[in-house]
Amino acid sequence: MKLRTILTIGGFVVAVTVGGYYWWQQQQNNLPDGFVRANGRIEAERVDVALKFGGRIAEVLADEGQMVAPGDVVAQIDSTELEAEIRAAEAATRQAEQELAQAKALVAQREGEVTLAQAELKRTEVLKSRGYATGQTLDQRRSQEITAIAALNTAHAQIASAQAAIEASEAKVAALKANLADYTLTAPRNGRVQYRLAQPGEVLAAGGKVITLLDLTDVYMDVYLPTDDAGRLRFGAEARLILDAAPQYVIPASVKFVASEAQFTPKYVETESERAKLTFRVKLQVPSEVLMKYQEVVKTGVPGVAIVRVSPEAEWPEALTVKLP
Repeated sequence: MKLRTILTIGGFVVAVTVGGYYWWQQQQNNLPDGFVRANGRIEAERVDVALKFGGRIAEVLADEGQMVAPGDVVAQIDSTELEAEIRAAEAATRQAEQELAQAKALVAQREGEVTLAQAELKRTEVLKSRGYATGQTLDQRRSQEITAIAALNTAHAQIASAQAAIEASEAKVAALKANLADYTLTAPRNGRVQYRLAQPGEVLAAGGKVITLLDLTDVYMDVYLPTDDAGRLRFGAEARLILDAAPQYVIPASVKFVASEAQFTPKYVETESERAKLTFRVKLQVPSEVLMKYQEVVKTGVPGVAIVRVSPEAEWPEALTVKLP
């Protein structure tokens, strides 16, 4: 095939493509009444996986771009010191259990002493009534009974103390083991790892971020609408998203949030003249059932156009019929 023929065919293809895109743009710009057009970027809910307690990073098991599911281990914190504290608390529990056993044995001993003291007191009282025992001897027996009863009460108190020590030690062990579970960082939800913020060996304070996830089932586009359009907008109103990277697809969305206060449009969204206007931020949410099918291709930061239906009775143009891959 001659070079001229190839160039002619290539030029024709380019012309058709450009012409088609120009026609599509014209269709979008010439919206019927009841619709409004705005620019925005695709965003996803971001979740930071961070440390509850400060410590040294032992392992980071997730890489940037990796998909994770709820419960997947993404990082491990060095828990050597905490495990030593758990062993010490468990040893304290065993010691308290031994003290409880000793206190119970002492109670049995003190109960025998009380029984003996009471029996001797009764015999002495009988002997005293018959003239065979002195008043001093009777007073000694009564003192012995009082001492034995006091010793028994002390032994019962030692049992209560030992039981309280066991409960405290067991509670400490449970708390430490609960903390140990927090040394294993897991993904809280489905998502893609966006950033890996820490490396093995780094020491982070409590709250230090290790992994940032993007929840690709919670994707939205923020747009900014003028006061007139935002005032007519209803929560749940339908919208369509068309991304610059794939203008052949029309993605369904709906209004989930409208700001309560007006603001100037961020300069990265609109032209300089439009930035001078006060607008309301509107969040357009993509249905989760749609996102579940396309998690592998969803990307954040992609710019695009949103067409929002501000009038419920308005009919969607044919060019804005939902089209998905």
